Amino acid sequence: MNLQAALYYESLPNGRVLCTLCPHDCKIAPGHRGACGVRVNHDGRLYTLVADRVVACDVDPVEKKPLFHFLPGSRAYSIATVGCNLRCLFCQNWLISQWPKLRHPEPPSDHPGEVVCPDLAAQPDETALGTRVMPSELVAEAARSGAASIAYTYTEPTIFFELALATARAASEAGLGNIFVTNGFIAPAPLREIAPYLNAANIDLKSFRDGFYKRVCGARLQPILEAIRLYKQLGVWIELTTLIIPGLNDDEMELREMAAFIRTDLGESVPWHLSRFYPAYKMADVEETPLATLRRAREIGREAGLRYVYVGNAPEEEGGEDTVCPFCGDRVIRRRGVGLVQNRLSAGRCPNCAGFIEGRWAIAV
Repeated sequence: MNLQAALYYESLPNGRVLCTLCPHDCKIAPGHRGACGVRVNHDGRLYTLVADRVVACDVDPVEKKPLFHFLPGSRAYSIATVGCNLRCLFCQNWLISQWPKLRHPEPPSDHPGEVVCPDLAAQPDETALGTRVMPSELVAEAARSGAASIAYTYTEPTIFFELALATARAASEAGLGNIFVTNGFIAPAPLREIAPYLNAANIDLKSFRDGFYKRVCGARLQPILEAIRLYKQLGVWIELTTLIIPGLNDDEMELREMAAFIRTDLGESVPWHLSRFYPAYKMADVEETPLATLRRAREIGREAGLRYVYVGNAPEEEGGEDTVCPFCGDRVIRRRGVGLVQNRLSAGRCPNCAGFIEGRWAIAV
C-alpha cells in the first residue's frame, strides 16, 4: 500500500481523525476514507493515496479550462488524479472523479454504486490507480511540451492538494503558471497556502441554491461562495463557470442572484462562462440546454453590469465566446470552440480605443 502523509487534519479520540482540507470536515475512523475517497485514516494518522499518482496528463488550450482572460492562445499541461469531494450527478468525468467511491472497480455504466467513507480494505487495488510521478517530472514535461502553465483539472485539485502544492511551487520556480479548475469546495487555510503559487482559477458556481448543492452535488453553497471571495482577495485571477441545467438552475431569479453576487462581491470584470448542459452520468435523461436559455442567461449577466459573459458548449452561437471591448464594442479576441482565432489586444488594451481589458495577459516574474 502506497501511503504518504496528508496535510490538514487533526487527531481525535479513539484513533479517529478530522480532515480539515475541505468544508466536509470528515471525521474518519481507522481504516476508512473521507468523502473524497483518497484520504485515509491509517492507525490514527491521515494519509493521501494520490500524492504521487496521476490518472490523466494532457496538453490543452487554456481556453478549454475555460480561461479566456489568462494567456490566450497558450497551452496548459493538464493533470488529474482520481477522486473528488463532490458527487455531482451530472459529472462528465465520473469514471475518474468517483472511482474511489464506487462499490466495484468496474461498475455497470447504468448503475454505478457509491459509498461515502468507504472501507480501504474492501478496495485495496485502488491505492495504485494511476501512474507514479514526481512534481519535478511534471514540471519538466510541461516545459518540454511548450506549455505556459500547469492546470490541475479534470477531477478536483483540492483532493490532490499535496501533489498540486508541490508541483505548483516547482512550476513557479521554473517560470510556469499554475491554474486550478475547481468546484471551490476548499477550506480557507489550504487555499491561503497554495494561492501564492496560483495565477488563475476557473471556479464552478453550479447554482445559487443550497438545496441544489445538497441534492445534486453533495455539498453546501455557502463555503463555495466564501472560497470564491477568498480566491479574489488573495489575488488569483478568477473566472466562473455555471453549467445551465434545464429545470434545475435555469430560473431567471436564481440567475439574477448569481449575476448580482458576481457584480457586487467580485466585480464587474470577473468573466462568467455559461455552459450548455449535455446528458451525462446519473442525469442522462435530462435534455440539453436550449440555446434560448443560454442567451437569456447572458442577457441577465449583462443587465447586472457584468462586462464579460460568455456562452460555451454551443458552437452554433456565433461569437458567443468572443471578447468584446466594454468601452467601444470592438471585438478584440475571437474564439471558436476551445481554440483562439485572433487576439488583437496589445498589452491588454483594445486596439480601437485603448481601453484596458481586465485579465492576466502575461505571467509576472
